[in-house]
Amino acid sequence: MKNVKTILSILMVMLFVSNAQARDQIRIVGSSTVYPYATVVAENFGKTGKFKTPVIESTGTGGGMKLFCAGVGTDHPDITNASRAIKSKEKAFMC
Repeated sequence: MKNVKTILSILMVMLFVSNAQARDQIRIVGSSTVYPYATVVAENFGKTGKFKTPVIESTGTGGGMKLFCAGVGTDHPDITNASRAIKSKEKAFMC
């Protein structure tokens, strides 16, 4: 549970520092484990702020990292979430 709270806290911070100004909605990809929690946070964010509810996609941790590291801009997600640490081979291959 502590890890989930940490992940959600990081997610909320990332919502404010993301590169989402080019479109009207933040796009988040990543862990299917974190997906239900990220969805609740995104819905609450959309209800309580002046911004639209972020789009959350369950791509899996590795899939989310690949999409996130593929580039910057409106064709790429603004945030990725993970239910595990990045693997050494992923670090070397991606970002």
